[in-house]
Amino acid sequence: MTVAIIIAGGNGNRMGQDIPKQFIHVYDKPVLIYTLENFQRHPQVDIIEVVCIDGWQEMLWAYAKQFNITKLKWVVSGGKTGQESIRNGVFNLEQKCEDDDIVIIHDGIRPLVEEQVLSDVISKCKKYGNAVSSMPYNEQIFVIDDESSTSKFIPRETLRRVVTPQAYKFCKLDKAYHEAFEKKIGIFGSHYTNTMMVELGEKLYFAAGSDKNIKLTTKDDLELFKGYLDRGEQSWLK
Repeated sequence: MTVAIIIAGGNGNRMGQDIPKQFIHVYDKPVLIYTLENFQRHPQVDIIEVVCIDGWQEMLWAYAKQFNITKLKWVVSGGKTGQESIRNGVFNLEQKCEDDDIVIIHDGIRPLVEEQVLSDVISKCKKYGNAVSSMPYNEQIFVIDDESSTSKFIPRETLRRVVTPQAYKFCKLDKAYHEAFEKKIGIFGSHYTNTMMVELGEKLYFAAGSDKNIKLTTKDDLELFKGYLDRGEQSWLK
């Protein structure tokens, strides 16, 4: 079985809107529904769970019914941090998932995840036990000496950008979140599942990524998202 955990537990303050950004409507449809539709259509995804900001759970169920998201089975309350939200989603799967089931973790505000990206992260996870969507880093990276100078760079050939979707075998994922929160490892600040896993000693494996898989953080990102929709070149829109 393959379960998708969609993380939609944040407020999205940087968007500067009156409602959480995952529920902002773009062309009469919430951003989160665009995301869920990709998982609804994918033939290898069996069940969807959403970790949702409190106060919006009933609205989410209503939208799921309206837009025919029939794979949505569980809605879980978000936490105070991103890692707490993911943990809540993972722990809710205890006694529901088998050890070898695949759990995909994806940001609810990445609505342009493509079928081939999901397929590859599932395939790599089946092969290696985990998989993280990734892309080459195409810019030069310099290490600061102080606020105004630098004398050292990091070769971009040694770097990869890692985003969601990410996939993990349930047994290892569940065990890792228990260990991380008990030992306070990899759960603070900007940590996510991938960085937590590395800090716990796990080796991660790269899966295919896409530059179209943007994260909607600011109003400019919303305009970019609209631009992709207007181009009409996304296979998932058919």
